Amino acid sequence: MKKTIRVVGAIIENDRQEVFCALRSAHMVLANYWEFPGGKIEHGESPQQALYREILEEFNCIIQVGDQVAETLYEYEQFFVHLETYQATIVKGTPEILEHAEAKWVSRHQLLQLPFAPADLPSIQKLLAEQ
Repeated sequence: MKKTIRVVGAIIENDRQEVFCALRSAHMVLANYWEFPGGKIEHGESPQQALYREILEEFNCIIQVGDQVAETLYEYEQFFVHLETYQATIVKGTPEILEHAEAKWVSRHQLLQLPFAPADLPSIQKLLAEQ
């Protein structure tokens, strides 16, 4: 039976309705896919706590986590990903790339031009439907 990995992703928007996107580096699982930054939920953490911790660890920023955008279960070849995405805003700091290959701000209508990890696509569809 395949393992299910619980992860969270932050949909961080700036005041120009651009979304912060990160490119997974070559040494990461799902390398060279773009994603909403975040990571695994550790034992005893809420999704919101995990998201706060992951953004601090990976981008040296403090965020405020808002409403849930989507919850997705996606089957990859080796495992399932249970992804919860949340709206978030940066309340302190400017993102620094500490683990990813690249990161950039992308307008909502250009998100689908990037090769996103498949589990992130339902969240993108919800964002586009809100416009």
